[in-house]
Amino acid sequence: MADFQIDDTVDITDVVCPVTFVKAKVALEELEEGQILAIKLNDGEPVQNVPRSIKEEGHQILKLNENEDGTYTLIVRKVED
Repeated sequence: MADFQIDDTVDITDVVCPVTFVKAKVALEELEEGQILAIKLNDGEPVQNVPRSIKEEGHQILKLNENEDGTYTLIVRKVED
């Protein structure tokens, strides 16, 4: 994780699809271009769908880390259209 300067973090482990992506997207929209967001998400559907949706929006996936509690942390760099 030390490779990146995390500008903001959002925890979406308490919501289910499609709200997971909506919450992640809103958090990204609040950042400046080039800033980095860490998104904490659950295994299963979120970890399959959220990274794909973010990529489709044109943002850059930097890393996906598995956490010790079974969740994942997705590191995303905001890219403007």
